[in-house]
Amino acid sequence: MTGKRLIFVFFILASCGRTETVPERKYLDLKGFFTEEVNHLKKLKIKVNKTVSRNGISESKVNISPDWDTELSLFSESDINKPAWSNSYVVRNKGGSTSYTAVDSKLRTRSILIRKNKNGRIDRLSIVNRTKNHLYSSSEELLYIPDSLYQIIKKQDVLFLGNNSYKISGFFN
Repeated sequence: MTGKRLIFVFFILASCGRTETVPERKYLDLKGFFTEEVNHLKKLKIKVNKTVSRNGISESKVNISPDWDTELSLFSESDINKPAWSNSYVVRNKGGSTSYTAVDSKLRTRSILIRKNKNGRIDRLSIVNRTKNHLYSSSEELLYIPDSLYQIIKKQDVLFLGNNSYKISGFFN
C-alpha cells in the first residue's frame, strides 16, 4: 500500500470509532421526563376522568384511555434545554423546589417550578408559557402532579377573532 492509501485507510477507520457526544443539559430535561412519564402511563394503562372546558362550557368523560403523547405534548414542548438558551433562565433552589425564570420576555416558556419529595422525585411541576405578537397573544398554565393529575389552562386573544379560554383537567384513576 502506498503512503497516501495507508493514511486514507487510517482516517476512515478512525472516523468509524467516533461517538457523538450528547450535550450536557443545564436545566431540567422536561422532554426526557415526560417521555418517561408517557412510557410509564402507557405501560400501566392509566385511565383518567377528563374535563374539557371552552369559554365556560364543559364536557366530561370518565375512565378514558388517553393518547398520552398528545395529552402531555404541551409539557414536553416547554423544554428549555436548547444551546442558545443556556443563559436565558435564572435558576433558584429553595428547599425541595427549583424554579427557572426567563430573563428575556420574548421566550415562550416564562417559568417552570418543580417541587420534589424527600426521595428526590418530582411530585409537582408547573409551567407558564406566553406568546405575543401583533395579531395574537396566548398564555398557558400547565400543572402536572405525577400519578394524580394534569391540567392545562389556556387563554388566547386573536385579532379579529376575539378571546377564547380553555381548561383541560385529567384526574388519574
